[in-house]
Amino acid sequence: MARPGHTASAAGRARELRTTMTVSEARLWRAIRKQSTGARFRRQVPIGHWIADFASFDPRLVVEVDDPSHEFRDESIRTRHFESKGFAMLRFTNRQIAQELPEAVGTIQVWVEHIRRHGVAPD
Repeated sequence: MARPGHTASAAGRARELRTTMTVSEARLWRAIRKQSTGARFRRQVPIGHWIADFASFDPRLVVEVDDPSHEFRDESIRTRHFESKGFAMLRFTNRQIAQELPEAVGTIQVWVEHIRRHGVAPD
């Protein structure tokens, strides 16, 4: 599937982020990179001017790993942007990835299957 449109600055920043992933992002990437969730994910994907931590294009799903700084930011604009491009959004905290990685991967699998069957994210 074609990549979504993105800005040149987002593409450059995404390349940088691929080499400096957080510990939690790296752990999740190792767990999902071999299609263990039933979907192929890419890491640090520019979508417009935003960069998704992980994105699958079949089904259209963005997975974000939020560090504590996300607690102080309004992520609604970013979320709406990804959703406007047809992506469902799934968020995990660093703590969840550190302490509950198998459960996080299981949740991603459930979302992948649900979106493929029903065309929308689970409630």
